Amino acid sequence: MRRVVITGMGVFSAAGKNKESFFQNLTRGESGIRRITQFDPAPLSVQIAAEISDYNPNDYFPAKRQDLLDRFAQFALIAAGEAMESSGITVKEEDRPRFGVVMGSGMGGAGSFDAGYHNLYARQATRLHPFTIPKIMHNAATSQVCMEYGAQGPALATATACSSSGHAIGEAFHLIKFGLADVMLAGGADAPITYGMMRCWESVRILALGNGNPRTACRPFSADREGLVIGEGAGVLLLEELSHATRRGARIYGEVAGYGMSSDATHITQPTVDGPARAIRMALEEAGHRPEEIDYINAHGTGTRLNDPTETQVVKAVFKDHARKVAISSTKSMHGHVMGATGAVELVATVMALECGVIPPTANYTQPDPECDLDYVPNQAREKPIQVALSNSFAFGGLNAVLLVRRWDG
Repeated sequence: MRRVVITGMGVFSAAGKNKESFFQNLTRGESGIRRITQFDPAPLSVQIAAEISDYNPNDYFPAKRQDLLDRFAQFALIAAGEAMESSGITVKEEDRPRFGVVMGSGMGGAGSFDAGYHNLYARQATRLHPFTIPKIMHNAATSQVCMEYGAQGPALATATACSSSGHAIGEAFHLIKFGLADVMLAGGADAPITYGMMRCWESVRILALGNGNPRTACRPFSADREGLVIGEGAGVLLLEELSHATRRGARIYGEVAGYGMSSDATHITQPTVDGPARAIRMALEEAGHRPEEIDYINAHGTGTRLNDPTETQVVKAVFKDHARKVAISSTKSMHGHVMGATGAVELVATVMALECGVIPPTANYTQPDPECDLDYVPNQAREKPIQVALSNSFAFGGLNAVLLVRRWDG
């Protein structure tokens, strides 16, 4: 069976605008959560988000191209650019049909939606921007990345809410593993911090208010947690078939070895234990690992009252006695919940933890919760050799994605 390795990674997030600064900030426990600046948030009850600070598209794209790119697609291209550059790959013309792209997004072109509706209803516009449709569609990031790098192989977009980029990476992994491609750019992007989207999320009543210090607003697994914090950004990984990577002397960051996906099939917003547990078991089975071989879990860990104890029960159900020995952390405490991009952003954090032997902490943890009684690596990064790790993504709608990665010592 073909093996799949990671040879490039890119991140663009509130916690760091490249993978090095991102991981450095995570290990320091530095939060990127601030008061929103993209619009005046004063009318909102929730005025904070994990927003990418000082972002100016003119620094990355000519004005003419910006007309074709929603903010989420811009983020996807920036992260994909870092992944390509860090991989050192040059794709020859004859190899392009075996080079593909899978990108996930939960919200698609939310900013373009917001602007279009504002012009239509508030300003009574009779004509909208001619590229509104190409900018808002969920596959815009996939299509733009394909065009940027001449990827002519398998290409698709995944839209499974918070699991979108987890599924994207898993599907790309299988496309290579089962011989349909040799190289894949996979990940996700989302830019949901718009006035309309924040109004929508307010109504769900699961957001942290962040009264006092916004940076400590997201407190996964802590007894005093208030809710999740919306984030924006992108994460992209370059996946490559092992012999293809070794022939060109590529640096290998890690190996994707297992992928599990499942549906709770019970409730549109309330998670279950059974569905996520099945996804974890599928990832373990595909990779050929026993539960006790897992050293680290990058948790979904949203910081909501319901999600965190449910995920704790999931870990206990699968790992039994080992549940109290495995290190678990939620990096959402620093980069926020990046919606459809969160699985990819968190997988980059997981792979860098494998490489560096440093587990990023669950920041802002203040007090234990009797329902969340495992090792969440509170507040301080931990040096620990990691051979095998999991990254969990459990979405609204009960759609789950779990990725298993191994350290590369070859």
